Amino acid sequence: MAGVAVLALTALVVPLGATPADAARNHPKCSTDPAAHLTTVPSPERFFGFPLGKGQPRVVTNDEIRGYVTAIGKASGRVVTGTMARGVSGQELPYAIVSSERHVKPRQLKKIAERIRALRDPRSAKPREAAATAGDTPAIVWIAGNVHGGEKSGADAALKTLYELAAGLSCDVARRNDNLVTVIVPTQNPDGRDAGRRQNDYGFDLNRDWFARTQPETDAKIELLRAYPPQVFVDAHEMGGRQYFFPPNADPIHHEIADQPVNWINRIGAANATGFGYNGACGGTVTTECYFNYATYDLFYMGYGDTVPAAGFGAAGMTYEKGSASADEDRVQQQFNTQWATTGWAADNKREVLDGYYKVWQTALAEGAEGRLQPNEVVQPANTVQFPVPDVRVRSYFLLPGRQIGDVRRLVERLRDMDVEVYRLKKPLKVPNARLFGGRTAANFTVPEGAYWIPMAQPQKHWIQATLAEDPYVPFPYFYDVSSWSNPLLAGVDAVSTGDALSPKADRVERIEGGIASAAPAKGSYVYPLDSAAAAELTFELLAAGVPLSRDLDTGVVTLPAKAIGTGTLDKLARSLGVTVDGRGPAPSGTALRTPDVGLFAGTGVSTTSGSYGEARYVLGARWGLDVKPVTTADVNDNTPAFTGRTVLMVPDGSSSTGGLTAQGQANLKAWVSAGGTYVGLRNEGTRVARSAGLTSTTERTKPTGYQVIGSHFRVDVATGSPAALGRPAEDFQFNNGDPILNPSQTGTNVVTYPSGDTFWSNGYTVNSGTLKGSAALVDEPVGDGHALLFAYNPLFRAYNENGIHLVANALLYPAGTANTAAPRQRTATPGPDALRAEAARAPEPENLGSEWRPITIEVAQADLAKAQARVSAYTGTARTATAGGSAYLTIPNPGGLAADEHPFLRELIHDLRENGVPLRSVVA
Repeated sequence: MAGVAVLALTALVVPLGATPADAARNHPKCSTDPAAHLTTVPSPERFFGFPLGKGQPRVVTNDEIRGYVTAIGKASGRVVTGTMARGVSGQELPYAIVSSERHVKPRQLKKIAERIRALRDPRSAKPREAAATAGDTPAIVWIAGNVHGGEKSGADAALKTLYELAAGLSCDVARRNDNLVTVIVPTQNPDGRDAGRRQNDYGFDLNRDWFARTQPETDAKIELLRAYPPQVFVDAHEMGGRQYFFPPNADPIHHEIADQPVNWINRIGAANATGFGYNGACGGTVTTECYFNYATYDLFYMGYGDTVPAAGFGAAGMTYEKGSASADEDRVQQQFNTQWATTGWAADNKREVLDGYYKVWQTALAEGAEGRLQPNEVVQPANTVQFPVPDVRVRSYFLLPGRQIGDVRRLVERLRDMDVEVYRLKKPLKVPNARLFGGRTAANFTVPEGAYWIPMAQPQKHWIQATLAEDPYVPFPYFYDVSSWSNPLLAGVDAVSTGDALSPKADRVERIEGGIASAAPAKGSYVYPLDSAAAAELTFELLAAGVPLSRDLDTGVVTLPAKAIGTGTLDKLARSLGVTVDGRGPAPSGTALRTPDVGLFAGTGVSTTSGSYGEARYVLGARWGLDVKPVTTADVNDNTPAFTGRTVLMVPDGSSSTGGLTAQGQANLKAWVSAGGTYVGLRNEGTRVARSAGLTSTTERTKPTGYQVIGSHFRVDVATGSPAALGRPAEDFQFNNGDPILNPSQTGTNVVTYPSGDTFWSNGYTVNSGTLKGSAALVDEPVGDGHALLFAYNPLFRAYNENGIHLVANALLYPAGTANTAAPRQRTATPGPDALRAEAARAPEPENLGSEWRPITIEVAQADLAKAQARVSAYTGTARTATAGGSAYLTIPNPGGLAADEHPFLRELIHDLRENGVPLRSVVA
């Protein structure tokens, strides 16, 4: 079939590298007038009543976006349209595919997509076929806007680009359409656009969701990317100020992004510079309506709209950022200018790009077979690699099946949904040199039958290493996001890597595994271990369906009557979640589980449109199907039924230490817990509100100067006998993002703790992380007949921290009236619990300088402190200064918990420091 496709398409596509003169020869009727357009296709002026770009008086609405995409699709023979997804509120996310008329005919468009997809597997697409594809098939370019809802100009510019490609009669347009298939997604976040808010309706930043795909907008987008894999991907954003950013990027760049995309990115940057117009490059007295490169926007974390197209699809993934303080017309016009320059470069270099695209996957196969990782590199002229990729070989990863099998299988599906080949071992396999996740090694390690094997000798080698690796190996200490996202560590599953050349007996996984493994007799029961986020989801779905469930409080195993649910229904549900259910003869036994009636605190200090609150709404509401009800500060202070009627109160992270509770409100909260309620507190606000109300004896340690934990994983010890830890292993992993450091409770059980001895381990980027040793990550405080479960970290972070999500499920399902006897409580004979908790409530608390995120910390040499202070003081008078070990640290409070790319002055400040000769040792924002 591939040969047929080559023959069919060869006659349909014009030669590569076409100049306007070439385009004119291939299209005798194309015009040299860039203003010539088909009159049958509605122009922006005709549809909106105003132009897009220069002369535009306002940004367009979601309804206008959808209407215009539909109108263009109906009027132009060069365009096909569709709906990529529906947002959380149900709004459609439209897309348009535009090219020459012959390319967008259904059969031809399908063949083009098939041939581009074939380039991604050089094992079947041989070099001769790949060369033919590069010569006679258009490349695929994506233009996507408005992933952050309030950053609107990229969407409007994408509509202008769509119009020009759909209606333009110039040879310049013909050249683009002959050489490219352009996929245009004007808005990736219509709900956020309506609200003028960065996040979607669940409060998720969709530009951090790419590898996890938790949100419907992201998941559908990646499926469309798999159907039409890009060679160039533009993600159009806005930022503060009146300047414009396009690559070359800031460091760091992830080492597994191939050389070809980085080369294309930098060359497209040069094309954008040529086509930008306005005031050209920023510098000297030119400070507005100008462009800059090499600053702020890195290419490292695997959740961005540039890194995932680059590492996962081999594309030139690029973030474009336009200053939001500019007028609407200028924002849209500059976005259009760069989109137009980008498509022009891609059309001019199509053959080279497709040749290089094939080489991306050839190189991946060769590197994977050798177990070779790509080295760290930097692109900013003044930077050097500070942390090289270690000299290790990685030929295979294994996910072990002994526990958390539901989360193991869900991770397998996440990999398969990015075209990673995964195999299941048919027999045990001895690995001579194994690296066990968590920094340990083992000789002659036996990987059991049923384990999942991910060989690196496959086209998606770069993506495998980028998402599974125990450490991302940051080359340069500049961060505006996290420094670890190892998927096995996030799931808390057992994983192994090795550089050994192995040939295990294994079958390729073709679908998710799980479901009913053995039938139960009519009077028997079905059982499964509630030991994973996947099993927790199954549990809540069964409870919602009215199925009676019981749980063994020693093993964590859940049982249900065989007749309580249809066998086919149970099998389908369990299989969809990767959970294995076994039938057995005995009737159900254990402690009955009840559906929790959850109140979610929406009081003082809590943002209800982003972050922790939204993550709780999504996990508990959308994923688990619970009817989560908001509880306000006034509800607790006044003891209203909205509060007292709940069995669980979850207090998410926020910026307040008291949640606005009065003394009476604190007394009400304590009385409610004492009467049997379950309090679940997350990170800063969640733990501090509990302390202020006398629910815990934990206090916070002050972080030493220079302390940095930039979204890293740590080994933790687990008190497995606690109901809060049921199903977790004695050693686990947890994610820490500069979280508060809790001294152990003297009045409760320290369920999850950081080791004090030589088993302490972390990955990612940390400085002085030993401060965490012996501290508590999860505490269970018995208060009367109830419990307060306090997480020092955010277990629901971005809804991709599966082991944390499982612990939250345990907290919500905490059996009523259960005494916690997991481990001896660390308490003195006197004073009693109430006195110790009162003492903790009076203890001073470190300032919460970062709210739900982090403060900005700039490290310079101590000798450069005065010069750095002079520059920083021009932007803020709030910076704290400290010195240690020859370094000076300037910490700028971030009370809004803003990410670096939405901060009002961080970018300008970093630029200012560099321009004034202040060398930066690290920047964390």
